[in-house]
Amino acid sequence: MTGPLGRLINELGYPCLAGAELQAFISQEGLHVLLLSGDPETNLETQDVAAILPELVSAFAGKFIPAVVQRQDEDLIRERFQVWPVPSLVFVERGQLKGVVSRVRDWQDYLEEVGAIVEGTSPHAQLIARQS
Repeated sequence: MTGPLGRLINELGYPCLAGAELQAFISQEGLHVLLLSGDPETNLETQDVAAILPELVSAFAGKFIPAVVQRQDEDLIRERFQVWPVPSLVFVERGQLKGVVSRVRDWQDYLEEVGAIVEGTSPHAQLIARQS
Protein backbone atom coordinates (compact mmCIF):
# COMPACT_ATOMS: atom_id res chain seq x y z
CA MET A 1 0.00 0.00 0.00
CA THR A 2 1.36 3.40 -0.98
CA GLY A 3 0.45 7.08 -0.76
CA PRO A 4 -1.45 8.60 2.14
CA LEU A 5 -3.34 5.35 2.78
CA GLY A 6 -0.10 3.43 3.11
CA ARG A 7 1.32 6.19 5.32
CA LEU A 8 -1.49 5.67 7.84
CA ILE A 9 -0.41 2.09 8.37
CA ASN A 10 3.31 2.07 7.60
CA GLU A 11 4.44 5.39 9.08
CA LEU A 12 1.78 6.45 11.56
CA GLY A 13 1.09 2.97 12.88
CA TYR A 14 -2.68 2.99 12.51
CA PRO A 15 -3.93 -0.58 12.84
CA CYS A 16 -5.30 -2.18 9.69
CA LEU A 17 -7.98 -4.44 11.09
CA ALA A 18 -10.21 -7.33 10.06
CA GLY A 19 -12.04 -10.18 11.71
CA ALA A 20 -11.87 -10.61 15.47
CA GLU A 21 -9.35 -7.77 15.86
CA LEU A 22 -11.74 -5.38 14.14
CA GLN A 23 -14.67 -6.51 16.28
CA ALA A 24 -12.62 -6.12 19.47
CA PHE A 25 -11.47 -2.65 18.41
CA ILE A 26 -14.96 -1.28 17.79
CA SER A 27 -16.29 -2.86 20.99
CA GLN A 28 -13.84 -1.04 23.22
CA GLU A 29 -14.65 1.87 25.50
CA GLY A 30 -13.95 5.27 23.97
CA LEU A 31 -14.60 6.76 20.58
CA HIS A 32 -12.95 5.06 17.60
CA VAL A 33 -12.90 6.02 13.94
CA LEU A 34 -12.73 3.49 11.14
CA LEU A 35 -11.57 4.45 7.67
CA LEU A 36 -13.53 2.61 5.01
CA SER A 37 -11.35 3.33 2.01
CA GLY A 38 -13.02 1.58 -0.87
CA ASP A 39 -10.75 0.76 -3.76
CA PRO A 40 -7.94 3.34 -3.75
CA GLU A 41 -7.17 2.50 -7.39
CA THR A 42 -10.62 3.53 -8.63
CA ASN A 43 -11.84 5.98 -5.98
CA LEU A 44 -9.91 9.22 -6.28
CA GLU A 45 -11.16 10.51 -2.92
CA THR A 46 -9.64 7.64 -0.92
CA GLN A 47 -6.12 9.05 -0.78
CA ASP A 48 -7.49 12.51 0.08
CA VAL A 49 -9.48 11.22 3.05
CA ALA A 50 -6.46 9.17 4.12
CA ALA A 51 -4.39 12.37 4.10
CA ILE A 52 -7.05 14.26 6.07
CA LEU A 53 -7.50 11.64 8.81
CA PRO A 54 -4.16 12.31 10.58
CA GLU A 55 -4.97 16.02 10.53
CA LEU A 56 -8.27 15.28 12.25
CA VAL A 57 -6.50 13.09 14.79
CA SER A 58 -4.22 16.05 15.57
CA ALA A 59 -7.04 18.59 15.64
CA PHE A 60 -9.02 16.42 18.08
CA ALA A 61 -6.03 15.14 20.03
CA GLY A 62 -7.00 12.32 22.35
CA LYS A 63 -10.71 12.38 21.41
CA PHE A 64 -10.75 9.24 19.25
CA ILE A 65 -8.57 6.35 18.14
CA PRO A 66 -8.17 5.72 14.39
CA ALA A 67 -7.90 2.50 12.42
CA VAL A 68 -8.16 1.35 8.82
CA VAL A 69 -10.57 -1.45 7.93
CA GLN A 70 -9.05 -4.11 5.69
CA ARG A 71 -10.82 -4.21 2.35
CA GLN A 72 -12.18 -7.73 2.86
CA ASP A 73 -14.17 -6.58 5.94
CA GLU A 74 -15.43 -3.25 4.60
CA ASP A 75 -18.74 -4.69 3.42
CA LEU A 76 -19.34 -6.19 6.86
CA ILE A 77 -18.89 -2.79 8.51
CA ARG A 78 -20.88 -1.00 5.82
CA GLU A 79 -23.82 -3.38 6.31
CA ARG A 80 -23.62 -3.37 10.11
CA PHE A 81 -23.75 0.43 10.33
CA GLN A 82 -25.65 1.12 7.07
CA VAL A 83 -22.81 3.21 5.63
CA TRP A 84 -22.63 2.99 1.86
CA PRO A 85 -20.45 5.80 0.47
CA VAL A 86 -16.70 5.30 0.47
CA PRO A 87 -14.41 6.61 1.57
CA SER A 88 -16.07 7.15 4.94
CA LEU A 89 -14.94 7.84 8.47
CA VAL A 90 -17.17 5.76 10.74
CA PHE A 91 -17.19 6.78 14.40
CA VAL A 92 -18.11 4.03 16.87
CA GLU A 93 -18.06 3.54 20.61
CA ARG A 94 -18.69 0.22 22.36
CA GLY A 95 -19.99 -1.21 19.09
CA GLN A 96 -22.49 1.60 18.56
CA LEU A 97 -22.43 4.00 15.63
CA LYS A 98 -21.87 7.60 16.75
CA GLY A 99 -21.59 9.29 13.36
CA VAL A 100 -20.24 9.14 9.83
CA VAL A 101 -18.40 11.61 7.63
CA SER A 102 -18.34 10.43 4.03
CA ARG A 103 -16.21 11.53 1.14
CA VAL A 104 -14.03 14.63 0.89
CA ARG A 105 -15.27 17.77 2.63
CA ASP A 106 -14.01 21.27 3.24
CA TRP A 107 -11.76 21.45 6.30
CA GLN A 108 -14.26 23.60 8.21
CA ASP A 109 -16.99 21.03 7.51
CA TYR A 110 -14.76 18.29 8.91
CA LEU A 111 -14.09 20.33 12.05
CA GLU A 112 -17.79 21.02 12.58
CA GLU A 113 -19.04 17.52 11.80
CA VAL A 114 -16.35 15.64 13.71
CA GLY A 115 -16.65 18.13 16.58
CA ALA A 116 -20.37 17.45 16.80
CA ILE A 117 -19.78 13.70 16.76
CA VAL A 118 -17.13 13.97 19.49
CA GLU A 119 -19.43 16.16 21.61
CA GLY A 120 -22.49 13.99 20.91
CA THR A 121 -24.39 16.93 19.40
CA SER A 122 -24.40 15.79 15.78
CA PRO A 123 -27.95 15.59 14.38
CA HIS A 124 -26.82 12.29 12.84
CA ALA A 125 -25.66 11.05 16.26
CA GLN A 126 -28.93 12.14 17.86
CA LEU A 127 -30.91 10.29 15.20
CA ILE A 128 -28.86 7.15 15.86
CA ALA A 129 -29.44 7.47 19.63
CA ARG A 130 -33.22 7.71 19.11
CA GLN A 131 -33.18 4.58 16.94
CA SER A 132 -31.17 2.52 19.45
